[in-house]
Amino acid sequence: MGTVKERKMKRIAAAVTVCLLISAMPVAADEDRVECLEKYALTEETASGFARIALHCVHREFPNKTGHVMNDSSEVAPPAVLHPAFYGCFDWHSSVHGHWMLVRLLGLFPEMPEAPEIRKALDENLSAENLLVEAEYFRQKSRASFERTYGWAWLLKLAEETGRCPDPAAKQWEKNLQPLVDVIIGNYFEFLPKQTYPIKRGVHPNTAFGLSFALDYARATGRIELARLIIDTGKGYFFGCAAVECPAYWEPDGDDFFSPCLMVADLVRRILPQDKYVKWLGKFLPQLGYGLPESLLEPVEVSDRSDPKIVHLDGLNLTRAWCMRGIAAALPDDDPRREILEKSACLHAGATLQHIASGNYEGEHWLASFAVFLLAGGE
Repeated sequence: MGTVKERKMKRIAAAVTVCLLISAMPVAADEDRVECLEKYALTEETASGFARIALHCVHREFPNKTGHVMNDSSEVAPPAVLHPAFYGCFDWHSSVHGHWMLVRLLGLFPEMPEAPEIRKALDENLSAENLLVEAEYFRQKSRASFERTYGWAWLLKLAEETGRCPDPAAKQWEKNLQPLVDVIIGNYFEFLPKQTYPIKRGVHPNTAFGLSFALDYARATGRIELARLIIDTGKGYFFGCAAVECPAYWEPDGDDFFSPCLMVADLVRRILPQDKYVKWLGKFLPQLGYGLPESLLEPVEVSDRSDPKIVHLDGLNLTRAWCMRGIAAALPDDDPRREILEKSACLHAGATLQHIASGNYEGEHWLASFAVFLLAGGE
């Protein structure tokens, strides 16, 4: 692990590396904005910078926001005891998607300089023993809403990633995750039938996001019943009478890191065939073809990256960009909304990528994962 000073210097070096590399990426002129996201491609060098941020994070226990409900005095315990796998990165869900990012980067760049350290960190944290403790935590009373459904969704995304990662160690991580995965899947089956209304706000409980990643996992792993549950739930929430114009002019909210409208559209493109999706989107965002509303298509400003809520808006720029790319790819080649969305995605990405390694832990502990999800092609 090295001394505190050595670890601090490594973190600073990683932050400087990511900032310099991303700021050096070409900024597209008006005529080539459509293609500019392809220019924001992950290289082994930029991946190393992101990996260093995560490696600094996954073993950092404090500061920590646990969200822990104590049933009695015996449950007063530090994060590493409560969550021996996912105690780092400030909170449980950020730790989970930090681990997802490390698996993703290892699969993409198995010879990167940080690969041995990544494998060591994943072996330590994703041990069978640690993950049994994590699974048991979810089974205790008063934990039904813990990390629902944001952390649940990222846990399934992590499991999906270990399942397709070519690294020989990934199969063991996937196996070790299974008891926790089974609990999370059970929670989806328990919760969704009684969730009468979707949660639409652009933060952690957002229902469309929780369904999207769970559907990705279900399809990747052949979980037919889970996929059917999610599709039926999504149709109930966002089809038929519910398929009305989304109030996109109200976006963004002051601490969003999801676009409520785009996240729904990103879910529905996973469910509908192209011809039906084109019509659905026309009703849901009817002015999109005219480049409106500007409040949805223009990147948001982030006034203070040391504020843990305001910095959510950097995440909004990144998630808007990945949603726009997914939605655009689901449309026909000649659909004018494709170019509008691709240009907007480029602008959103460019507005935040250079700030991932800001030196402020409030954003650094989670934004790198969002950046990698965008740059590595999302699902």
